[in-house]
Amino acid sequence: MKKMLKKSFLLCVVGVLALSFTACVKQTETDKLVVGTSADYPPYEWHIMQNGEDKIVGFDIDIAQEIAKDMGKELEIKDMNFSSLLGALEAGKVDLVLAGMTPDDEKKKNADFSDIYYTAEQGVIIRLEDKDKYKTVDDFQSVKVSVQQGTSQEKIAAEQLKGCQLKTLTKVGDLILDLKAKKCDAIVLELPVAKAYVEENPDLIISEVQVIDEVGGSAAAVKKGNTELLEQVNKTLKRLADEGKIDEFVANAIKLSSGISE
Repeated sequence: MKKMLKKSFLLCVVGVLALSFTACVKQTETDKLVVGTSADYPPYEWHIMQNGEDKIVGFDIDIAQEIAKDMGKELEIKDMNFSSLLGALEAGKVDLVLAGMTPDDEKKKNADFSDIYYTAEQGVIIRLEDKDKYKTVDDFQSVKVSVQQGTSQEKIAAEQLKGCQLKTLTKVGDLILDLKAKKCDAIVLELPVAKAYVEENPDLIISEVQVIDEVGGSAAAVKKGNTELLEQVNKTLKRLADEGKIDEFVANAIKLSSGISE
């Protein structure tokens, strides 16, 4: 009888410890806001070395920090290819996506989006030696143009750079290398991003070519139906806009990104 009681007691203790451990794990998980991004897109997000440590910085990251702070959570950043972000969101691998993402109709099929928090113009980067060759959208017949996969620049290039041969790559850094290696003749990027890379590559320039983003603007993405998180994100974005913080974050990130290297 004593052995049975002892065994029962031990089982109870093990059960309680298991429940406690599970509760702790769940508590730890819920104390984090996991944000997915693609950190090759300055001044939105990119990698720097700081005190010997690789760090992701940018105004999207500053915004993410503010959202996490307002929620009373610790921020965790997950870096991945841009084209994988919405899939990770759907699969529950991240809670939120902040990556300079434009909420076009196609993306809205797979995620819910916040209010627009930043609107940038678009730019076409070419090699300096070609500055007199590409001046209007009509100069791209049969010209190879590279863009980042899954971005609004795909549609912009296909529809506005008439007759171009479109090529998609996963990383912005690869677009720059493609252009410098003459594997393409132009790339389309948001203007602040284009300026950051051109400043680091004197053999490249932003052309006179004018392209327009008809959808316009960047928004945060949450999983379909997650209205609670979406409301919190919009609340934080409004606070930051009212305080002038987003403009401040953008200005600081642009200054910092002038020292980027790939």
